[in-house]
Amino acid sequence: MTVPGAWYLVLAAVLFGLGATGLLIRRNVLVMFMCVELMLNAVNLTFVTFARLLDDVGGQVSVLFVLVVAAAEVVVGLAIIVAMFRRRAAATADDIHVLRG
Repeated sequence: MTVPGAWYLVLAAVLFGLGATGLLIRRNVLVMFMCVELMLNAVNLTFVTFARLLDDVGGQVSVLFVLVVAAAEVVVGLAIIVAMFRRRAAATADDIHVLRG
């Protein structure tokens, strides 16, 4: 018994929607950061699903590149978030002006 590809695409759409909703609603920087990562993983699931449905390796190669970019984003994003939390205990997205020096 195999799971149809449409189910994976629906799951990816739900995950992307949850990430986008969380990104737009929440103001905590860490939660926003996790929502962006959730959206990236939803896109990766879509790439892998289409690679499986089309019997092509291109989607899996795209996932590899997205993961590399996501890893670089994590390094830079977490450095900015840690710098914000060192200045202020409860940092929100509106507090980015604190880093101006």
